[in-house]
Amino acid sequence: MTAAASWPRVEGLAYGGDYNPEQWPRETWDEDVRLMREAGVNLVSVGIFSWAMLEPKEGLYDFAWMDELLDLLHANGIAADLGTPSVSPPAWFFHQYPEARVTDKNGTVMGFGSRGMASHAAPEYREAIARMAGELAQRYGSHPAVVMWHVHNEYGVPVAEDFGPRAVASWRRWLQSRYSTLEGLNAAWGTAFWGQRYDDWEHVVAPAATPTIANPAMKLDWARFTDDQLRECFVIERDAIRAHASQPITTNFMAHQSWNTDLWKWAELVDVVSDDHYLWSPDPDAHVGLALSADLTRSVAGGKPWILMEHSTSAVNWQGRNIAKRPGEMRRNALSHFGRGADAIMFFQWRASRSGAEKFHSAMLPHAGTGSRLWREVVELGGHVEALAPAQGSVVEAEVAVLYDWESLWAQDLEWRPSDDVQFRERMRTFYERLWRDDVTVDFAHPGQDLSRYKLVVAPASYLLTASSAANLTRYVEAGGTLLVNFFSAIVNENDAVHEGGFVAPLRDALGLTVEEFLPLREGDAAAVRWTRGGEQVLASDVWQDHIALAGAEVVAENVTGPGAGLPAITRNEHGKGVGWYVGTRLDVDALKTVFDAVYADAGIEASGNPETLEVVTRRGAAEDFVVAVNHGADAARLSVAGTDLLTGAGTDGEFEVPGGGVAVIRTAHVSGGEEV
Repeated sequence: MTAAASWPRVEGLAYGGDYNPEQWPRETWDEDVRLMREAGVNLVSVGIFSWAMLEPKEGLYDFAWMDELLDLLHANGIAADLGTPSVSPPAWFFHQYPEARVTDKNGTVMGFGSRGMASHAAPEYREAIARMAGELAQRYGSHPAVVMWHVHNEYGVPVAEDFGPRAVASWRRWLQSRYSTLEGLNAAWGTAFWGQRYDDWEHVVAPAATPTIANPAMKLDWARFTDDQLRECFVIERDAIRAHASQPITTNFMAHQSWNTDLWKWAELVDVVSDDHYLWSPDPDAHVGLALSADLTRSVAGGKPWILMEHSTSAVNWQGRNIAKRPGEMRRNALSHFGRGADAIMFFQWRASRSGAEKFHSAMLPHAGTGSRLWREVVELGGHVEALAPAQGSVVEAEVAVLYDWESLWAQDLEWRPSDDVQFRERMRTFYERLWRDDVTVDFAHPGQDLSRYKLVVAPASYLLTASSAANLTRYVEAGGTLLVNFFSAIVNENDAVHEGGFVAPLRDALGLTVEEFLPLREGDAAAVRWTRGGEQVLASDVWQDHIALAGAEVVAENVTGPGAGLPAITRNEHGKGVGWYVGTRLDVDALKTVFDAVYADAGIEASGNPETLEVVTRRGAAEDFVVAVNHGADAARLSVAGTDLLTGAGTDGEFEVPGGGVAVIRTAHVSGGEEV
């Protein structure tokens, strides 16, 4: 059951963060490594923003300070995740190559003084990053401190798109490769509409600023092209490193927080998956969003352990209101990531910066120093991470899959949709939160993947669903699976063209219906749904109703009010050996409970009985399990489990109490089919 992964040479779980010693005098480095040892740090990321120091002039390298730093880290038992600094080219680069700057969709050329401002299409940039990555790998490929390579930083943040002439030329080449002929392009984009037909490749433009919305099929392809450009740059650096070094290579994703990168494709390119995650301050239940991102990261990693490359000890600096974490919250956050598959817990950053744009961002070593509450929590967490070593390599297994497709996200969130209130992320979060509250562990999956191992598949936002993916879902139901599909799914194909046969047509057999018309509600309007299966209930709804045309499905709820009053709202369809459910109106987390309880019954999924505030995930090892319990409530919660808490050493013979705001990791006998073995 232990996952095999390419993993950095670190004893036990990794603990640490980004380290930027170039911001500090040399004497501070000695204090840093002493305090790192005190905190239990065994891995730091270095060099990510150091291009100007490593190559102060073009072709002139200064590695002396990096030599000294890596030697110092190694002498103190601290490993290095060595970054390539391609996210932030130095001033001389933009002076020498001004054409490598990014141009936004309004034609404005971005200036120097930030980060991520180079055009990924510029050959000068690509040559420079390959050269730098190669120089670093040739020098440090065999350095004993270097256990992993960290390419770039958060691809697509803050800049992914470039509308400059270099990018547009690459765009045309990309389209020629994709479609071969202009006839193919015109057909895919539906250019007969609004007279947009092309008869010369040089006439094809990028979807920059236009008088009204640009062709949506063009914009969808532009998103694909942009993602491909970023991946090409990653591969350039990865291959330059691999020519001289054998350590695993990664880059830090931002699952569900950045939308420019299709992580299903990116995960195939890295040796080990890593992710950055930051709480969204306006969300009072931001820990649910954290769990979503962690599950998504584990899923794109193919279930293998992954690296939490960055999160924050307390407040960030870039949101409108940067809310500090309360006592114990950092520990809960870290162990939630661990419970969902992370074998490395790291932060941005080690020492808080005194200058620059991120000086108000929290750090492991805060401005308040070692006498602070935050530092004490960092040291305590370091001890916890060390105690969790027996769980290293254990994996998370799920009975439920939630469908997640970045191409569908890109397409759904374009302009001129039936309702501005219907958004990919909102539906994804709402359906996920229902599962989270029900203590149901989930994987995420692409709709084209093999889904046969799951009892239940949930599609909260599958607006773009290809014919082949729809056939995959239909086969899943025929074979005995339970499928739950939300409204505004299976609407368009890969070119953002409505499916032949109308809305939801590709899932007609699985769901036993089609949709004749969308019936969105006006802003602020509410409606009601009468549920009739297993007892009558009235559920609150809003935003959306469908005009459902039945084709074999049974009605389990109907709209009571709203434009669809009297029409089916929720249906259930038996197809083959399985069942297809459809929700044709927008329900909130509470209203979805009634639906999910019925769906769980069809799928054979049993409720845990744990309180909603107690987050419980099991990591499965070769001969034992590790039950991770995170209590987000103020009151103590009881958990039925026998074993020993790795964090405290406390034992239990069948029931364990997790204090309010507390955490536990119970090492317990391996469970198979409900019986201990």
